[in-house]
Order: sequence, then structure tokens, then C-alpha cells
Amino acid sequence: MSISSVFEPIRLGAVDLRNRMVMAPLTRGRSGPDRVPNALMAEYYQQRASAGLIITEATQVSEQAAGWSETPGIYSEAQIQAWRQVTDAVHQQDGKIFLQIWHTGRASHPDFQLNGARPISASAIKPAGEVHTPQGKKPFVTPRAVSLDEIPSIVQDFAQATGNARKAGFDGVEIHGANGYLIDQFLRDGTNERQDAYGGTIENRTRFLLEVVEAAVAVWSADHVGVRLSPTNAFNDMRDSNPISTFTHAAQALNTYNLAYLHVLEALQGHMLAVEGERVTPYIRQVFQGPLMINGGYDAVSGAAAIANQEADLVAYGVPFIANPDLPERFAKQAPLNEPDPSTFYTRGAEGYTDYPFLDPLITAA
Repeated sequence: MSISSVFEPIRLGAVDLRNRMVMAPLTRGRSGPDRVPNALMAEYYQQRASAGLIITEATQVSEQAAGWSETPGIYSEAQIQAWRQVTDAVHQQDGKIFLQIWHTGRASHPDFQLNGARPISASAIKPAGEVHTPQGKKPFVTPRAVSLDEIPSIVQDFAQATGNARKAGFDGVEIHGANGYLIDQFLRDGTNERQDAYGGTIENRTRFLLEVVEAAVAVWSADHVGVRLSPTNAFNDMRDSNPISTFTHAAQALNTYNLAYLHVLEALQGHMLAVEGERVTPYIRQVFQGPLMINGGYDAVSGAAAIANQEADLVAYGVPFIANPDLPERFAKQAPLNEPDPSTFYTRGAEGYTDYPFLDPLITAA
């Protein structure tokens, strides 16, 4: 079948995209212990600038937000200036790039926290499993339920990160509300047992997400802001008793803001992630009035079909973009794809990062 639908241009909020193939956010851990982006990262993203849109790896909004080693931040002047080399590199290739802003919540560990503090969450519920800390793999700990008077400062961290992303030259931001991180911990009833205005009803569990969105769009207009959700993703020991109700309510509530897009993670391949229950995306499609982006195991044909059938407006590709910096060209030419090397996904340096070959031998990969 024709895959022409993925190559149609689209306007996302204030940003015009040349195609509907999005590079999904992918944690790669190449920022170094100071969490400052670098020239290698600029090269990596520039190589992939033929995507209609690049969404960066998840990026901490504060020191407290950290939960992975050597992931980047957007809370210091040094980080802002360093991200500028990335955005400049992408824009030199006529690419578009959004920064994904992130707080890990309970998916962190005292080893990442100031003075070894316990990480925060919606409720004091310990996730099963282990976390990779700077001192090695350790079991998750029981988080501390964040107090009411702390919430405004965390919301402000997201607002500040949005303003900082604008200063760094990004085309927009994506608020990370997925994959068992802090916003998701408020949304789902498996991690939120609060008895106050942020817990209990679906409306209350959605409140933190909406406050973050409201703060972000106050700093940068809504047509530069997207949101990512993952209704049935069990990663980080997540569950919800009724994901269809929870996430259709959240999607409907987001209509108020006229966001650039909503990004729904349906599934991810690999040992880290599991998916349970019915697909929620068709229900979200019915209620969300803006552009819808989907992600999770799509290839050229299935992605194009989803767009042609109006199941979504854009398709985000993750692992295929790791191994194929020129993925749109490969799809267009029906060329074979490079095989990804999972052993280098989270290592350091150029190997498995900027050295995957291009179709065109005149383009060097390193």
C-alpha cells in the first residue's frame, strides 16, 4: 500500500512540519554527570533532523526531578546555553525540535536527591523493581507523598523549564505525563491514594497535570506546548482501575488549552515495558479536538495506515530513529533499515549513538 500519508505536511500549533514522522523521545544518557548537553548530542539530533519533528529525550525540570544517570536538565544557565548548540544544529537542517520536560517523582532514588532525601510522589506507594543509580542498580524506595504546599513550586519548575526551553531555541515543549513519572503518578489511581484536592475523583487526579499545562501555556503560548500520556503502560509498576475513563477525561480536559498536540504512547517493545488492557487511543481520538500523535511499534505501513484511516495525525517512531538517522528517506525508498544495538542504548560516547550508517554514502555518520 501507499505510505504517502506519512509524508504529508502538517501544522502543529505554531509550527509547520514537513512530514508526519516524529522522532519519539528517547533517553540515551549522554549528557555527562553535570547533565549539560554537548556537541555529541548536537550531532546526534542534527543527523535525525529530517523527521517532521524531533522530541528530545526526557529532560529534568529541576535537580529534584532527576531519576536517571547522565540525562540532561533545563534548570541552569549552562544547560540553557548548551541546548542552544542542539537547537541550532537541528535548525541548520531545517528541522523542528521540542524539548520534553520531566519530573521522575517516585521513579527516582535517594542517590539522585539532595542530601539523600526520599523521592516524592502523589502517595507513599513503593514501586516494585529496581532503579539504575550512579552507584549501581538498587531497589526502588518508598517515596514521600508530596505536601500541598510543595505542589506550586513543582508546577513553577515546569513553567520555568518551558521559559528556559524557549530561551534555548526550541520550537516548543512536550510535558511528560507518561511512563510512570510524577504527572502519571497523580493521574492513575494505582499510585494516587490522596484524600485532598489532588486525589480520589478523576477530576482531582487530573488537577496536577492541568496546573502544569496552565503554567506552561502562561509562559509560552499553547500552540508551542504538547502533552504525552501512556494510558496502559505498566512501566515503573503503574496501573489504573479504569484507564479509558481516566485518560479520556484527561484528554477532554486538555481541549480547554488548544495545545499543539496530544501524544499517546500505546506500547513499547522490549523487556522494560509491558502493556495491559484495551487500546485507549480510539476513545481519546473521539474526545480530543487537536492533533493526535501516536507511538508504539509502528512501521512505515502501519503508521501510514493509521494516518490515512484518521486514527491519528502523526506517528512517532522511537527505536527505528536510533538506528536510522535518515528514517524518512528509508521509508520513502522502501530501503532496508539498520538493526539497532540495544547494548549501546544507554552507554556513553559515539558508539551506537552517532555511528549508524546513512543510505547516502556522502553523508558521514560520525
